[in-house]
Amino acid sequence: MADYDYDVLVIGAGPGGYVAAIRAAQLGLKTACAEGRETLGGTCLNVGCIPSKAMLHASEYYEAAAGGAMAAMGIKVKPELDLPTMQGQRKDAVKGLTGGIEFLFKKNKIDWLKGYAQFTSADTVEVAGKAVRAKNIIIATGSSVTPLPGVEVDNDKQIIVDSTGALELAKVPEHMVVIGGGVIGLELGSVWRRLGAKVTCVEFLDQILPGMDGDVRKEANKIFKKQGVEFKLKTKVTKAEVKGKKAVLTLEPAAGGDAETLEADVVLVSIGRRPNTDGLALDKAGLTVNARGQIETDHDFRTTVPGIWAIGDVVPGPMLAHKAEDEGIACAENIAGQTGIVNHDVIPSVVYTMPEIAGVGLTEEQAKERGEVKVGKFPMMANSRAKTNHEPDGFVKVIADAKTDRVLGVWVIASVAGTMIAQAAQAMEFGATSEDIAYTCHAHPTHSEAIKEAAMAVTGKPIHI
Repeated sequence: MADYDYDVLVIGAGPGGYVAAIRAAQLGLKTACAEGRETLGGTCLNVGCIPSKAMLHASEYYEAAAGGAMAAMGIKVKPELDLPTMQGQRKDAVKGLTGGIEFLFKKNKIDWLKGYAQFTSADTVEVAGKAVRAKNIIIATGSSVTPLPGVEVDNDKQIIVDSTGALELAKVPEHMVVIGGGVIGLELGSVWRRLGAKVTCVEFLDQILPGMDGDVRKEANKIFKKQGVEFKLKTKVTKAEVKGKKAVLTLEPAAGGDAETLEADVVLVSIGRRPNTDGLALDKAGLTVNARGQIETDHDFRTTVPGIWAIGDVVPGPMLAHKAEDEGIACAENIAGQTGIVNHDVIPSVVYTMPEIAGVGLTEEQAKERGEVKVGKFPMMANSRAKTNHEPDGFVKVIADAKTDRVLGVWVIASVAGTMIAQAAQAMEFGATSEDIAYTCHAHPTHSEAIKEAAMAVTGKPIHI
C-alpha cells in the first residue's frame, strides 16, 4: 500500500458505484469514492428512480381520489392538488436516502473525494486538483439523457425538458408531449396525466416499450389509451421551437411523408440514455470505448487495462440501477479475490406506471427464435385480489421450453408487477420449470397467485379460467 493511496477507488457514487465502494470496504479494502454531485446516489437517487417513484405514488393517490376509484369503494372525497407539498415530499425522500448513503460511507470508513475524477495514467486520477493513486479503479459513472437533434432542452424555462426537468415542473401543464415511448417517458407522462395534463406520446417505432414482450407492448398500449394517453406511433420529431410560453413541434411520418405541427405547454424529451464516458480522459489510462460509447469488460468486469474495472450504465447491457448494484457487489468481490458473478440472463425490468409492467428473461419472440416453446397466460381480472382491489387490467405470461419445461421468461402487467417479478426471477435463477412454480403453494388471496395460474396454464390446466 505504500505506493498507493487506496486499494480501491470508485469513480461515481450512483447505485453501482456506492454499492461497489461499500462492498469493497466490507471486504477489508481501503476504499474511496469520487463523486462531484453535492449528494451521493447518482442519477437514480437524486433525479431518477427515487424522485420519480415519489411522484408516481403521490399522483396515484390523487387520481384514485379524483377519478372515482375510491368512490366505487364507498369513499367520497373532493381532492385539491397542492403541488408544492407533493414536490416537497419528493425532495424529502431524496434527502433522506442520499443522506443515508453518506452515513453508510462513514460507517464503512469510505473516503468521499468530492469532485469529478479524470485519469492521468492507468492507476492515477485527478480529483479537485489532487492526484489520487489506486491499485484498482472502478469506473461507475452511469449515464445521461440522450439528446435529440433539432430539439434543445432547457430545464430552467420548463417548456422543453428532459427527465430531470419533468420532475421539477412548477405547475401542471395543459398539454404535455412526450418524445419517446420508453420506460421513463411513460412513467413521467403518467404522473402529469394523473394530475390533469393532456398527454401525447410521440414514438418513432410502431409500438411503445421497445425490447419488451410483444403481447405486453400491445396490451400496455391499450391500457394507456384507455387512461387517456394519445399515441402518435411511427412518427419522428424533426424540430422544436419555443414560441412565447409554448413549444411547437414539427412531426414527420417515420417512413417519410408530409410534416405536421403539434403545440404543447411542456415537451419531455425521453429517447434514451448514453454512457457517461466523456470527460474521464480514458485515453490517458489506455482505454477506448465501443461504437456506443461503452467500456467493454470481461465476465468479471475487468477492462483491457489491468487494475481498471467498469460496471453499470457505462458497460454493455440494460441501463438499470439493480443491474449496476449487482455488478458493483460482484466487481468488489472479484477485486478481493472472491468469485463475484452476475447472471445477466435474469435481470428483471419494471415500468412503474399503473398498472406496473415487469418482465424477466426472454420475450416470446426471442424464445421462439431459439426453439419450440410453451406459453401460459392468466388474466388479472380472474385474480381474486386484483378483483377486490378494482385492478382488473393486465395478465401474467410464462414462457417455457417445450422439451424441458424450464422457464425462459415471465412477463407481468399488474398493479404490483414490480414486486411479483422477483418470484419469477428467483425461480429462473434456480432453473425452475413451469411445473415447479405451478406446484408451489401461493398465499390466498394475493396478486402472485396469477403467476401460479399462468404456470399451470403452460400445461393447459389453470383453475380459474
